[in-house]
Amino acid sequence: MSEANLNLADPAIVLSLFGPQDQFLRMVRNRYGVAITHRDGKVRIVGEEEAVRLATSALESMKERATRRGGLTLNEVQDVLGVRPSGEAIIDGTVEVDLSHQHRKIKPRTAGQASYVSAIRAHDLTMCRGPAGCGKTYLAVALAVEALKSRTARKIVLVRPAVEAGESLGFLPGDLQAKLNPYLRPLLDALNEMLDFDQVKYLMEHDVIEVIPLAYMRGRTLNDAFIILDEAQNTTVAQMKMFLTRMGEGSKIVVSGDVTQIDLPGGVTSGMRDAWRRLQGLEGVSFVTLSQQDIVRHRLVQRIVSRYENPSSASIISESTASIPDEELGESDSQP
Repeated sequence: MSEANLNLADPAIVLSLFGPQDQFLRMVRNRYGVAITHRDGKVRIVGEEEAVRLATSALESMKERATRRGGLTLNEVQDVLGVRPSGEAIIDGTVEVDLSHQHRKIKPRTAGQASYVSAIRAHDLTMCRGPAGCGKTYLAVALAVEALKSRTARKIVLVRPAVEAGESLGFLPGDLQAKLNPYLRPLLDALNEMLDFDQVKYLMEHDVIEVIPLAYMRGRTLNDAFIILDEAQNTTVAQMKMFLTRMGEGSKIVVSGDVTQIDLPGGVTSGMRDAWRRLQGLEGVSFVTLSQQDIVRHRLVQRIVSRYENPSSASIISESTASIPDEELGESDSQP
């Protein structure tokens, strides 16, 4: 661990530097994964050596601007931290997610993913929509683990609505956890790639990490927590409101989903679509849209998504095969 100090003798500069309700200070803390405290005219920055260096440099730049101009704006802070007002990130080494693990290094692989990572670090609530395979859940879980290890979060809460994807699973044997496991498995898979199995088991047993269905969030208030809602397109408007209002002091929420894969009954409005429109322009909320170009799974996934989203290209090929005999297409009933 490393430590640095920044002198702030003028109380007016302190207020400008920290921002309204310490917003700017939280942005620096989340951007670089450091702990920042202020006492007796000194700001103390603690964390990994490189992160402390970058955070100190950012704070010094912000201090210089605040001194020269008599204050700071949100856009200026975003510029210093390498996040444009639109939420688009300036790609550099600081975008790497630090899991404090020798063999696990995670970096955004596209500009869209870099924007997503930077938006999460700079905002208390980030909403991300995009197709399958673009890293929405994976990167959010990685940042949650990073926050836990850097002690900027005391708890990780991974949430998913228990909605079946177009088919009924019927009666499932076992206790409640066994019944819910199929819905929560994707979140557990991502988590197990970030941490060793024994670590995950220990942290879950001690409620440091929770993986729970959305219905279990009602009535809770979560402080100093990193909360992720996955498959958010399958929430109702009421469920989304209930979930977003669980945020307590020092918490961060990431909401991710694919609005092209909604499994709600017909006529039910998606809570994610509603929140995307309703929360536009709200300070502290970031919106990130990932595309086919951000898909990083098997190379075929990007092409498959393209075919489903652009059916016209498939119809052209279909017409070209119309003259091919059924036998060659494998549709003949005759025996080989």
